[in-house]
Amino acid sequence: MTRILVIGGGIAGTASALALRKAGFEVAVYEAHPDGVEDIGAFLTLASNGMRALAAIDATAAVTAIGFPLTSIRLLDASGAEAAHAPMGEAAVPELNFRCLRRGDLNAALRAEAARRGVPVRHGARLVGVEDGPDGVTARFADGSADTGDLLLGADGLNSTVRALIAPGVRPRYAGQRVFYGRTTDAAPIGASDCITMVRGSAAAFGCAVSPEGESFWFARIADEPLTAGEIALGTAGRWRDLLVPLLRADDGPGADIVAATGARLMVTNAMELPLGMDWRSGRVLLLGDAAHAASPATGQGASMALEDAVVLAKALRDLPGTASALDRYETLRRERVEHNITTSGAISRGTFAPSDSAGRPAGKTRPGEDGLAELLRWESGIGA
Repeated sequence: MTRILVIGGGIAGTASALALRKAGFEVAVYEAHPDGVEDIGAFLTLASNGMRALAAIDATAAVTAIGFPLTSIRLLDASGAEAAHAPMGEAAVPELNFRCLRRGDLNAALRAEAARRGVPVRHGARLVGVEDGPDGVTARFADGSADTGDLLLGADGLNSTVRALIAPGVRPRYAGQRVFYGRTTDAAPIGASDCITMVRGSAAAFGCAVSPEGESFWFARIADEPLTAGEIALGTAGRWRDLLVPLLRADDGPGADIVAATGARLMVTNAMELPLGMDWRSGRVLLLGDAAHAASPATGQGASMALEDAVVLAKALRDLPGTASALDRYETLRRERVEHNITTSGAISRGTFAPSDSAGRPAGKTRPGEDGLAELLRWESGIGA
């Protein structure tokens, strides 16, 4: 039986382990962090394509038990007036609805599902070396331990250790915006719990979704110089509020009041992306998820693209003879689609993207690979060479 080592126990790594286990492979996950602690303000939305990928690996129930669905999007202008309101994703299919949830809750749900299925996940395992040979690939960890498999997956995120080992010249680059995330129960709800509200402000882009319990989950994006690692580490929620609220006060939308009502659950990060065309593979090592194709968060597709990766990779390895042919097919199916997302998301962050419809989204099927995606993500369908 093929043995696969997964480096990274986040969304991409754990979902890949679930998919590979379902495909019949032996898999072990190694995570550098000793526990599942997450940034207190971080949340995300899973799009319909991400929910479809979860369905393929039988993880829908685990994820729909947390968070809340989103079925529509409305757009406000700088005056606070509604400019558009439209359905979002596959709104008519409950299990494929967009879903808003805390990042830590999603990680925990996927890890719990992995444990339920007997997938071993070792925490506190910091990778320090990879040795690739004709008969296998060995991962070496900081505590002196090691493990050997037939394939090693680098699913360890934007600042991937695996990528640094196999492609040391590749660095993430700033995509032009600082991104703030927060949540609060002290702000007046701005809409129904199944609708996300987006505001085109003069100095900041703002978005907010409200849970059925009345908690507001919000983000804001502003164009500025990147923050240093020290500034992010030493910054406080009060500092970020003081920076952001005056920018939002320049308009009449709801953003300033929601941010002002936010307490400690507030964080900021730089929007980052990876360059197009970088190598994803070296011998028996493959990068996936943000380690391979991190994009600015402007399109909200990072987690969903990682979930797609998990399904497509597992099916390719399941269906095609030989690891090399499977990885070739995987890259053919994934590269154009995920790199289009990097380009589109980066253009939104830099202010060079012009949406094609009144709801602020590109018209039609804008991402390569959208045609036939449902069939590709259906577990029972085969992947041809």
